[in-house]
Amino acid sequence: MAAMATIITSLSSSPKPSFLDNKSSFHGTPIASRITPIKSSSPQSSTISMSLTPAYDLQSFKFQPIKESYVAHEMTRRYMMDMITYADTDVIIVGAGSAGLSCAYEISKNPNICVAIIEQSVSPGGGAWLGGQLFSAMVVRKPAHRFLDELGIQYDEQEDYVVIKHAALFTSTIMSKLLARPNVKLFNAVAAEDLIVKGNRVAGVVTNWALVSMNHNTQSCMDPNVMEAKVVVSSCGHDGPFGATGVKRLKSIGMIDSVLGMQALDMNAAEDAIVRLTREIVPGMIVTGMEVAEIDGSPRMGPTFGAMMISGQKAAHLALKALGQPNAIDGTFSEAGRAQPEFVLAAAETEESVDA
Repeated sequence: MAAMATIITSLSSSPKPSFLDNKSSFHGTPIASRITPIKSSSPQSSTISMSLTPAYDLQSFKFQPIKESYVAHEMTRRYMMDMITYADTDVIIVGAGSAGLSCAYEISKNPNICVAIIEQSVSPGGGAWLGGQLFSAMVVRKPAHRFLDELGIQYDEQEDYVVIKHAALFTSTIMSKLLARPNVKLFNAVAAEDLIVKGNRVAGVVTNWALVSMNHNTQSCMDPNVMEAKVVVSSCGHDGPFGATGVKRLKSIGMIDSVLGMQALDMNAAEDAIVRLTREIVPGMIVTGMEVAEIDGSPRMGPTFGAMMISGQKAAHLALKALGQPNAIDGTFSEAGRAQPEFVLAAAETEESVDA
């Protein structure tokens, strides 16, 4: 088949030293960028050459025949098998915004860990499809740009921050990489209605179709389903219709004393606080992203996204630690190079990666 497109760019790449030799961005050690950022003063030039010969005749294109029932069989069988597979799993992440996606991306690099993502919206990504006030650009303060380097996302580099030309580039890129992995399943249009708690430990979530959850007051009894997990990561964002539901439920059942609520905006204080306070809030449940601000009363950060990425990364390693897996929290990541050579932390600079 003739190649449909050849893209020639000025992106540069360099050999990547491994995270496993203590050079990860997670510890703040500078690492070489995989990408030559787009400088605002000299826009990147690229040429795209398209083949003149399509792979098929567009004038007489015809699909192969199919029975309608085959489509129903394929969708239903695969989804039901996923529900069975992930009914009892390693990690459940509630909320697929920028923090939740970053967390899932990080955890799932360990191919031995199965990750289920619960997202009430049809479209995952939370508020990371746009920047502030419905504008396009996404601002990421350094050194969180190293996470973008690992993902291969281009940006315009300034002295203390970088700018992605459209926030959707981050969200679509991380989702495409994450969802290709065999140990990850995204259940979108599914709401986490409650927590499973056993012996003062969070042990899973109570689920329902999001549209059902939104219409309990208009219909008769519509009972939920359940998913058990060794670790639950709550990434439900700041307060709203489905926001901060994890910590609000912990308070209502007496597992925590208070949810102080997010304070007024202070970007510099907020992002550091979000990462610092990302933690296991009760046994079995880790809180990440803007939900951290809700529980601790730290400032809101507004339209800057680096803390979401790094908070998600930290939550991932807290989960790995809870599972007894190599992680960057207690330093056991150094053993991963021998035990699991395919396990590579985000922002590491090595060609090894989990098979997708």
